[in-house]
Amino acid sequence: MYLIYRRNMTKLDNLVLEHQNYIYGLTKYFDNYSSKEDLFQAGAIGLINAYEKFDPSLGVKFTTYAFSYIIGEMKKCVRQERDIKVGRKITKMNLQIEKASIILSQKLMREPKTEEIASFLEVPEYIVLEALKTKYKIQSIDEPIYSDSKPMSLHETISSKCVDINTLIALKQELLSLEEPEKSIMEQRYFNDLTQAETASLLGLSQVQVSRKEQKVLTYLRNNLMDKAS
Repeated sequence: MYLIYRRNMTKLDNLVLEHQNYIYGLTKYFDNYSSKEDLFQAGAIGLINAYEKFDPSLGVKFTTYAFSYIIGEMKKCVRQERDIKVGRKITKMNLQIEKASIILSQKLMREPKTEEIASFLEVPEYIVLEALKTKYKIQSIDEPIYSDSKPMSLHETISSKCVDINTLIALKQELLSLEEPEKSIMEQRYFNDLTQAETASLLGLSQVQVSRKEQKVLTYLRNNLMDKAS
């Protein structure tokens, strides 16, 4: 068994070695990404995935077939780094907003307005609004629904493959009942793993429109699933 494993690993190592120039060549599509080595490793994963699914009878070159797999893994790598950076910035901003809100509430004897918070922090108001909107979205998507009497967030329910079958059926029915473009937005965001910007570009919408419609659907789904579970 060990020898078979070693032979398979050697075969895959040789596959990557044989196509390393091709993979490195595709990293040019991501010039702004800091680590070419990370991109190469992601591309190598895509190459191996393509190899495992490649059918020579299709009549296409392997590199042509592997292109979308390699680019797909590289995109995922870039997206993960970007999400981490954005997440850190938003978390830091929300902490500053909370501190500013406490200070201003004590000073004004009321809840401060967003423009007052922005002025206190010396940042544009849209940055405060964007941070608060993102915070609300995270809270909303992580609010619990119930599957088999166990709390589970809507995001976990959508992406999980091992939740109660009745919950999955109910969720699928709710998604199918959506009208366009809401149905396509949810499909691209939660089943094809696209960002809001990518979804907006694909569907011919603005990112703000995608964000608002997605939030509306999440609230609708969460409320409906909670009603069904009760």
